Amino acid sequence: MTIRSPVSLDPHRYDDLLELPHPQSRRHPRMDALARAAQFSPFAALTGYDDQVKEAARLTGRRVGLSEGEREALDAQLCLLRSHLSDSPRPVVSVRFFVPDERKAGGRYETVTGCVRRIDPVGRTLVFYAENGIPSGRSIPLDAVFSITGELFERLCPAED
Repeated sequence: MTIRSPVSLDPHRYDDLLELPHPQSRRHPRMDALARAAQFSPFAALTGYDDQVKEAARLTGRRVGLSEGEREALDAQLCLLRSHLSDSPRPVVSVRFFVPDERKAGGRYETVTGCVRRIDPVGRTLVFYAENGIPSGRSIPLDAVFSITGELFERLCPAED
């Protein structure tokens, strides 16, 4: 008695199908390659998750507190600067100040260099001239100022060697 296998072992059993045209659906038009590729592209299962991960990874610095001596020296520099605001040309200074981050704790230090237009004692701000001398420049809160440097301070208070 011989046992027959339900699957034929003939390697040429589908040769007649190789030459037939590809079947086309009458209901669904053939999809172009770009649309087919889009079906298999990754998708964002958690909307906004990548943005939150990037925000958490973004580094912010801590604000450095000034000692009482440093605060007094800064106040003396501001008084000296105020007394020279009417000079022509106005002194050019560089102000380093802390900018708090809008989204998380901490922030960063920035430096602005230019001519100070005025020191506002009521609003407690330093107001700079814009690049071209128009009085609509940047305003910096005095409480955020970390240091002020410039030729005015070096000339009147030379550094000790």
